[in-house]
Amino acid sequence: MQILIGHSEKATTGVTVILAPEGAVAGVDVRGSAPGTRETDLLRPGNRVEKIHAVALCGGSAYGLAATDGVMKYLSERGIGVNVGKHIVPIVPAAVIFDINGDTLVYPDAETGYRACENAAPDNFISGKVGAGKGATVGKFMGLPQASGVGCATVRHGKIVTTAVIVNNAVGDVYDMDSGRVLAGARDAQGNLIDQYKTILAYGATATAAEGFNTVIGAVITNAVLTKEQANKAAAIAHDGLAMSVRPTHTMADGDTLFCLSRAEITADFNLVLLTAEEAVRLAIINSIK
Repeated sequence: MQILIGHSEKATTGVTVILAPEGAVAGVDVRGSAPGTRETDLLRPGNRVEKIHAVALCGGSAYGLAATDGVMKYLSERGIGVNVGKHIVPIVPAAVIFDINGDTLVYPDAETGYRACENAAPDNFISGKVGAGKGATVGKFMGLPQASGVGCATVRHGKIVTTAVIVNNAVGDVYDMDSGRVLAGARDAQGNLIDQYKTILAYGATATAAEGFNTVIGAVITNAVLTKEQANKAAAIAHDGLAMSVRPTHTMADGDTLFCLSRAEITADFNLVLLTAEEAVRLAIINSIK
């Protein structure tokens, strides 16, 4: 199954869209306590819709959800969606980051979402200050935050191929569990990295300065055949990769939301799929700040 990924920007914000024109079994897991989402309830096991046609990852906080209208327009013009009488309704779950810091009152809109679809290309797994990651930063409990963006990473195990597409706007720092080092995050006035996690535990710093300006969103895409229940479980386990590479994570000031899409190309051991999803997210987080 072909997956297309596109980005578009509007001033300091943007949209990243993941298109599945043939329809993909999908799941979602929301772990942050300040999420901004659309159509996520449809992905719950037991609800009617079995496949989605796109995922929209948006900047602009709740305003950015308007970009999803452009994604729906793009798909419906091409006859992609659920046939409901005379109507075609594309199923497009979405999540947003809060990147509207400062005085620039610009948000992604339907046009931004439509352009992201026009820019979409097969397996366009690039990392950098693109799309929904245009205005992303990390490290906002204390000190000066550091720029981040979109991060992608692919993990292979035998025939299993799992890729993560992550928009990293975390309140926490990016951490490399292999080396034990903080790679990106809050800095003091002299430009030195502050290990926020250890500082908070040692001195009890509060997160008041970080309220609202955060969230990690993204999706894992695997070639394994998954049921809807398995896709939801994979989205949940993918958050373990987030917890491995962002400290602290899933805070009251984050709206961390991860999706999982199945290409449905191979049968595979589900536990191995979960491990590849977890590791792909961990590596994508690190790639988001390079």
